[in-house]
Amino acid sequence: MKKKLLLAAMTFLTTTALVACGSAPTTSSNSEGNEIGDTVKIGLNFELTGGVAAYGVPQKNAAELAVEEINAAGGIDGKQIELVSKDNKSENSEAASVTTNLATESKVNAIVGPATSGATAAASPNATSAGVPIVTPSGTQDNLTVNEDGSVQEYVFRATFIDSYQGNVISKFTTDDLKADKVVLYYDNSSDYAKGIAKEFKATYKGEIVKELTFQSKDTDFQAALTEIKDLDFDAIVMPGYYNETGLLTKQARDLGISQPIVGPDGFGDEKFVELAGNDATKDVYYLSGFSSEISDTATGFIEKYKAKYGEEPSMFAALAYDAVYMVAKATEGAKSSKDIAENLAKLSDFEGVTGSITIDENHNPVKSVVMIGLKDGKEDSATVVSAE
Repeated sequence: MKKKLLLAAMTFLTTTALVACGSAPTTSSNSEGNEIGDTVKIGLNFELTGGVAAYGVPQKNAAELAVEEINAAGGIDGKQIELVSKDNKSENSEAASVTTNLATESKVNAIVGPATSGATAAASPNATSAGVPIVTPSGTQDNLTVNEDGSVQEYVFRATFIDSYQGNVISKFTTDDLKADKVVLYYDNSSDYAKGIAKEFKATYKGEIVKELTFQSKDTDFQAALTEIKDLDFDAIVMPGYYNETGLLTKQARDLGISQPIVGPDGFGDEKFVELAGNDATKDVYYLSGFSSEISDTATGFIEKYKAKYGEEPSMFAALAYDAVYMVAKATEGAKSSKDIAENLAKLSDFEGVTGSITIDENHNPVKSVVMIGLKDGKEDSATVVSAE
């Protein structure tokens, strides 16, 4: 296996830039939150069924693994963690309802999830009004953790990087590592996530975008657009979107003889992408991730434990959920209530997770590692650390 690790810095500075997808509503809380009792109660609000269950199910698995480990090691301040898991069915409205149920009925002290930005934005006001922090492992929308006026959302945190940073990193990798002077930009314009990444890519890419195309969520036939670009002169395809569509898109591109590198965001980071594309189609496919076994021994240990328990390789989404639980556990040390946990999360610094060292900045975004994963025959073939600086 080719392992390419650059010595570039592995940190980034996030901003409060608001993207076209809109911002979370301004919220504040007068609640004192939920007191920590005989156990520390953590709620899981994940997409266990529906359109993005491929993200939510491994995140639930990883969260449960983390809790098992913490409890086996003595818990937090001598108290065991009690998990309360709910399925938001990959629906934003259900994610909001689940949050209310977890915070007010189950009286949890913190919530991990949802997986997606839209669901997290829907859940945030309810968590805030209850005074219970939520940590989304993988919600990347830029303004997810800030209010319309730019102030930080007191109870909303994340374990992953933001959309605009993804667009910036993809731009840098495409230019510096792939030496791509001309690209086709083909993205999901029904997704705020993909549109945010595409917007930042266009703003930072110094080469020529020879063609800009879009698709919609749940599209399955990309032949017309691919035929349109097949004979164009370009060096790579940049493809912001989720695995459901981009996996099929990649397969159809390769079937048409389009062999140029394909570069995508963290939405590629699930085994379903490879299943849809097929192993042979993944040569010269690269995607952004916060997780690779090449980063640290901590990541390698997590991979081995996850495989032993669940019989499969963990995705980046699983790794982020695992870190999110450990972030909450660290923030619970010495805390008396959910409000204390939120305050401690805001001060989290140099936390060593399986996705790298994490420090929470003033906007509740993590300053952390990022890599570009290269695939070959459906498997990770390279891991290139990239900095947008």
